[in-house]
Amino acid sequence: MVDAVVIDSNLFVPALLKAETAPRIVLRLCLENQIRPLMGNALLNEFEILLERDNIFKKSCLSARERQVFLDDFLSQCKWVNVYYLWRPNFRDEADNHVVELAVAGGATHIITGDIKDFKDSELTFPQLKIITAREYIEERKL
Repeated sequence: MVDAVVIDSNLFVPALLKAETAPRIVLRLCLENQIRPLMGNALLNEFEILLERDNIFKKSCLSARERQVFLDDFLSQCKWVNVYYLWRPNFRDEADNHVVELAVAGGATHIITGDIKDFKDSELTFPQLKIITAREYIEERKL
């Protein structure tokens, strides 16, 4: 069975900057159909904004066009999820709420993120949803 996951935007940038890292391996799993990333409007907006920030990618060998092609390839593997109900787990950073809402709406097993502490201290929890780092996800899958 293929896991449905939400790839947090803070995982996408490191995956593009450094080869052979846990974030890159997770994105490779997405592109190889071994896991199914979920995508929604708010998350796509975050991805697009990040990819437009040339200052983040100063040390990257990828041009702006190549980053866009990579995003397009990634999106071709994503399952689009419409979020109709806002759960509002009320994180310290309000901008993180949409990630959990997407995960719940899409029936995700995991949120894979670069920073778990962003998802701590929620007023609303979902025990069936694991929030883990890319490295933890790889270890869990024994890759």
